Amino acid sequence: MAEGADMDELLTSFKKFAIHGDTKAVGKEMNGKNWAKLCKDCKVIDGKNVTGTDVDIVFSKVKAKTSRVITFEEFQKALEELAPKRFKGQSKEEALQSIWKLIEGKEPSNAGVTKVTKTKAVDRLTDTSKYTGSHKERFDETGKGKGRGGREELVENTGYVAAYKNAGTYEEKVKTKEKAQ
Repeated sequence: MAEGADMDELLTSFKKFAIHGDTKAVGKEMNGKNWAKLCKDCKVIDGKNVTGTDVDIVFSKVKAKTSRVITFEEFQKALEELAPKRFKGQSKEEALQSIWKLIEGKEPSNAGVTKVTKTKAVDRLTDTSKYTGSHKERFDETGKGKGRGGREELVENTGYVAAYKNAGTYEEKVKTKEKAQ
């Protein structure tokens, strides 16, 4: 078959694609969506010899009847199925080596992920120093949000009327009176 280093690279790629988009996945099994993503990202699907439909058919063929996922061994069988189809002019062993080379060391790409926009309009709208009225109260001096405290009026059970300027000074007044007497 192949050298141990090649298999390690292949297993690493398998695990990275297996956990892609699934927070509960551990990397031992790959679902059909991630299998199709692997084939697309690693250029196994070329649009002529191998299409998305071929990839789906091979996935269904190698997985267990009642299962919805494939293991690493089934993954290898799937690659053996696709290799001669993808690399038509090569022998079965050469085609398998070529398809492994496509996948080794690759990881899922995040195409289509929204980038942060830096325009004058966005800068103006997100500059908290220019906020007025009640919106101004939602941020501290540095521009960091206060969270819930900035959105809602939180009740303090201190016994003082809200916005009373001398809150917390009762004890001091009582002590000064006692000393005076």
